[in-house]
Amino acid sequence: MKIDLTGLFNGSRKEIEINQSFDLSDLIYSTYNPIKDNVNVKGKLFSKADVIYLDINISFTFNGFCDRCADELSKDFSFDVNKIVVEELQNEKDDEDYIVVKNRTLDLEELVNEEVSLNLPTKILCSDDCKGLCSQCGTNLNVSKCDCKKDVDPRLSALLQLLDEE
Repeated sequence: MKIDLTGLFNGSRKEIEINQSFDLSDLIYSTYNPIKDNVNVKGKLFSKADVIYLDINISFTFNGFCDRCADELSKDFSFDVNKIVVEELQNEKDDEDYIVVKNRTLDLEELVNEEVSLNLPTKILCSDDCKGLCSQCGTNLNVSKCDCKKDVDPRLSALLQLLDEE
């Protein structure tokens, strides 16, 4: 979806409401496509003191696998994007707070795709206290305990022998 910002750049005070859904089912995370349903975007574009602002909320459901125990999971994500829209940047060091548009047109779908990709965590867990899988037998430690003996660091094996003698 492309939004024409000519009116806002020319001083119009009329807000542009955004209530849109996008299909990002082709977005790749790790090795799979985690977004099965639409990504919802709500917010507005407005001008204040000749500065154009974009305030939107992006929400979607992430369908994937826990990085520790490999169980399937479904998590809802929602985050806000607040940026200033400009036609060009003078100083490129502060570019993360700005959106540079060409021909006074904002490609909202491209922006949403980029923001979703940047805001996904590097590690997805089914819960904060996920115990993962046993490294020896593969048992899911969230479901049951295993009887595997823990590996002992060979440098500490002499200390282990002291405990065996008692």
